[in-house]
Amino acid sequence: NASGVIKIRIQTNGLPPRCAAVPSSTFAELNVDFEVNFNPDVSINSLNSDLSTVASLSQTICTTSSVSSVPSASGYVNYGTTGLDTATGVAVDGVMMFTSDSANNYDPFFPPPAATAEQVDSCLAHCQAAGIYHYHIAIGCQVNPPTGNISACASVSNCSSNIATYSISSFSSYQTKTVTGVAKDGHIIYGPYLTSGTRVTTGFDVCNGMFYDSIGNYAYFATSTYPYLVGCFGPGNYPSFGPNCTTNGVSTYNMSSYAISFLSSNSTNSTTASTTMVTNSTTVHSSASISGRINFDTGLILLLITTWICLY
Repeated sequence: NASGVIKIRIQTNGLPPRCAAVPSSTFAELNVDFEVNFNPDVSINSLNSDLSTVASLSQTICTTSSVSSVPSASGYVNYGTTGLDTATGVAVDGVMMFTSDSANNYDPFFPPPAATAEQVDSCLAHCQAAGIYHYHIAIGCQVNPPTGNISACASVSNCSSNIATYSISSFSSYQTKTVTGVAKDGHIIYGPYLTSGTRVTTGFDVCNGMFYDSIGNYAYFATSTYPYLVGCFGPGNYPSFGPNCTTNGVSTYNMSSYAISFLSSNSTNSTTASTTMVTNSTTVHSSASISGRINFDTGLILLLITTWICLY
């Protein structure tokens, strides 16, 4: 726009580009249409989610309504008629991504002993009561939709035995930084691997987001631990405890090396600070806009959005 902010507008009817193992009568066509600042600047020194107790952590990432409000810096505007209070974003196949919580505010796959796990198909999606087909966890189907009929997860041994492990294994052909969606706050959602081929098992905050490069880019990554995709809108903090709504959470959160380098005692990754040159590039990261941080990922995600979402 005129101020130099890069925006992305996402439209989808929410229907998958494949068959799904759910009764067709449960599907609901959506009218999703929202605009948001793409890859907005955030800082480790100014957290959107600072959850300092087990109670506050659990109240936030274990509650389906916790993502109904988007940080103002994201410039989120919902133009569609479909309410998106429990949505965290949209996958590149046009299917909705929901919070990693069941309707009872538990981990849908690894709930506490008194609760029951939810059932999904082998693309790890299902419909809620209103018929909205959605994900709570990453799956290779998002970037490579299967053809033909798919089975229920319960009938696939690797899926039924451990959904989290099955989720990660589905990216065996995508062991690099792979765009799987866009969060409602404008940040990219990646699969479980970095460009180096290293799987993300640490370095993420309570929201499942991570500062992953030297110029301050922040994104959400798919993990094998709850909340799997987007737990809240980050950046968040790094407490030494996990939430109480799952038996598959982390016991402590650790900063990535980049996040540590951006702490106020060292430097800053916020664009309100002085201009920063990007290593091995002629691009300048200016406090006036985020245009300097738009790189190969931008072109890739815009291509994917055009291919999988805007055609619906």
